Amino acid sequence: MTATHLTATEATGLFESGELSPVELLTDMIARVKRVEPTINAVTEEMIDSAYEAARESERRYRTGTARPLEGIPLMLKEEQPIAGMSLEEGSLLLKGEIAEETHPIIERIEAAGAVMHARTTTPEFSASTVTHSKLWGTTRNPHNTDFTPGGSSGGAGAVLAAGSTLLATGSDIGGSIRIPSSYCGVVGFKPPFGRVPGMAPFNSDTYCADGSMARTVADVAMLQNVIAGPWARDQASLRERLSLDASVTSLAGTRIALCLTLGNYRVDPEVIANTLAVGEALRAAGAEVELVELPWSVDQVLETMKPHFAAIMGSALADLAQGDPQLLEMLMPYSRALIGNGEGAMDYAAGLEAEARFYRPLGEMLERFDALVCPTVAGTGLAADDPCDDADTVFSNVMTMPFNIVGRVPVLAVPSGRASNGVPTGVQIVGRTYDDQTVFKVGAALEAEMALWTSAEWWPAL
Repeated sequence: MTATHLTATEATGLFESGELSPVELLTDMIARVKRVEPTINAVTEEMIDSAYEAARESERRYRTGTARPLEGIPLMLKEEQPIAGMSLEEGSLLLKGEIAEETHPIIERIEAAGAVMHARTTTPEFSASTVTHSKLWGTTRNPHNTDFTPGGSSGGAGAVLAAGSTLLATGSDIGGSIRIPSSYCGVVGFKPPFGRVPGMAPFNSDTYCADGSMARTVADVAMLQNVIAGPWARDQASLRERLSLDASVTSLAGTRIALCLTLGNYRVDPEVIANTLAVGEALRAAGAEVELVELPWSVDQVLETMKPHFAAIMGSALADLAQGDPQLLEMLMPYSRALIGNGEGAMDYAAGLEAEARFYRPLGEMLERFDALVCPTVAGTGLAADDPCDDADTVFSNVMTMPFNIVGRVPVLAVPSGRASNGVPTGVQIVGRTYDDQTVFKVGAALEAEMALWTSAEWWPAL
């Protein structure tokens, strides 16, 4: 594996042995960013001076035996997560020049754990799309095939990991925003269950929404997740229980997995189906019992159930920003404008809550018989980097992530499943029972070892 695609676990071992220093690795990462950014455009700003200061502190700590959990590991932050005194523009001309007054709790934890935060990553405007392009930051491209999008909204995070520009990255997910880029970019991402990771108002109270971890291996995602999870005094929704995830590779003997290809009636590309079936065979080889199943869901039901929620939260927030002013509305990206009024004619919020309960029931009953559900992440094999994505119904008919935001208390680990003929990776979601995070990491670690795809140097784009 090339130095640019080291894992965080490998880097920690090299730091401990003295074969590599945090300053040396940071220097390599900064050079890599300079080389690939003209091609992928995934970084909003670098934090080079503070990163070198952190890397030098990490060198000192390794010498003195006081290393912290993420000591010296280069990491990029999703720009949507605020840092006090730094810009918080969210890819929008409406917020150009905005400065954050508070720092997100996960950033405070990442810094305290010794990570070297060296840049921030692009998002679509207001993280409101499954592609990553905006009037403010331009178009972010997929390192595996630059004609295609890395996905969204954590598209910059997925792109920098695939490009080898960093070792760890943060993301957030309200409709698939961690899992979609993980699929398109061939990396690993985790949507924690609601409350596992603390957040900031108002989205800390949104059961669809979660901040989470992205990396190139299951173990690296667990490493970051163990730092950012846990209660926070300013978030009443944050869970008191503090899990410590184990991503060791073990046998799946006795583990029962439901393999679902279409989640009802999603129109899934044959290449995605083939790669998902290959995942099923790999899980069997790892010792699991795998059974093909179906769920009585439909795309129409997903759209009907999500709309009152999105209309009440994202749609209304964007409408408030635009204030009905035609000039302000014109400054918004088309995909942002599409969310305003998208809930017209939808059921009311209370009826939406009842619909969410009905939606969960068949999944909950299935997971009484199975330890986890595995299904595709995205139905298609890629979108053009500049796809407008201005029809929300069409967008959410292509991505298979929203069902697990509707039932936001389930943990979901996204891992690659293979590659489409256009060079864009495909992926699967490993869905656990409510708050059973450990099982999805056990399944993911075993699958990663059995498939040996994204742990190979050949997996990553040369750029």
